[in-house]
Amino acid sequence: MTESNQVIDLTSDEHFMSDALRQARLAFDADEVPVGAVIVQAGRVIARAFNQVELLKNATAHAEILTLTQAAHALGNWRLDGATLYVTKEPCPMCAGAIVLSRIKRVVFGVADPKSGGAGSVFDITGHGGLNHKVEVRAGIQESASRQLLQEFFRAKRVTG
Repeated sequence: MTESNQVIDLTSDEHFMSDALRQARLAFDADEVPVGAVIVQAGRVIARAFNQVELLKNATAHAEILTLTQAAHALGNWRLDGATLYVTKEPCPMCAGAIVLSRIKRVVFGVADPKSGGAGSVFDITGHGGLNHKVEVRAGIQESASRQLLQEFFRAKRVTG
């Protein structure tokens, strides 16, 4: 099959992570740490967001928290059973806790956070057996693109001080 004849799977993890990467680019353009998130349920995107900590002057305005809030409003229920959250960077402990409490079925992320990841890198909040819910985690989807965007952002920050 030639490249032009390849079928694009609009339900794949890679496809939805591309959507999360578009959100991360919006964060980058808004001078926010470039993390984007998308929540999908039954093959349909129900929420999209990017980090807005600086914009909203709110330390909890991470992309994951904003998408969880949007998805709950879209469904009229805080329980997001069966939903998958796609996020460009491994959720922090705060976000991982909110993901567990929201009953998200799966988290798919791009790049791991070896300093403070909450979905297996440093802490395993999403898989902790003592909590009321366990979340399936898939890491490394579009990892290179996610990492590159973060590195570009922080490199520019170091230059501009």
